[in-house]
Amino acid sequence: MIDPSIEGRQAFILRNTRLQQPPHTPEITLHLADEITPIWKMTEEALAEIGLPPPFWAFAWAGGQALARYILDNPEEVAGKRVIDFASGSGIVAIAAMQAGAFEVLAADIDDFCGAALDLNAKANGVVVGYTGLDLLDAPAPQTDVILAGDICYEKPLAAKVMDWLAAAHVRGVRVLIGDPGRSYFPKVGLEKLAEYQVETTRELEDFEIKKTAVWTLPA
Repeated sequence: MIDPSIEGRQAFILRNTRLQQPPHTPEITLHLADEITPIWKMTEEALAEIGLPPPFWAFAWAGGQALARYILDNPEEVAGKRVIDFASGSGIVAIAAMQAGAFEVLAADIDDFCGAALDLNAKANGVVVGYTGLDLLDAPAPQTDVILAGDICYEKPLAAKVMDWLAAAHVRGVRVLIGDPGRSYFPKVGLEKLAEYQVETTRELEDFEIKKTAVWTLPA
């Protein structure tokens, strides 16, 4: 059984990942798994037996890579601002926001392993990122200037709930930026495309080795 303390979770992460630079954001270094590491060889059932959800935090997903790239190339989107990185995973987008000059970033993810991974990854990049394990969807979005969300539409009920939550924040004046590689449940209308990238990934994670991935916002 995995030690549930943050030290235990981080020890598990360090055993099952290695420091890597995601292909689309070489400025960022993350503790990531790959197809030869033990964590990738575990099935979801095996992970469940030892009390772990699937390790979404162990991979740099296409939507997150694209959104991080956009932030790094357009720092004015976050510079000097308060930012929430929703469903943060590895923290790639949160770290990009801090590198781009955000005043503060709160990474939110209900998987406590994300918090442990985020702490390791933030330190590897010399930045400080806040973390909450609360489910932010249970209430209106906290006061902030920008919400960043990468790869949030992989399940139908969750996609609808998140998009409604983001739309409500947008109405209150929050800038919303979303990275998505064409997930099945991503809305096809009502959004403005800001950028498009060809993101290198792996067939172990995706259906193509290169995913056309876009960054979107909610129009004024």
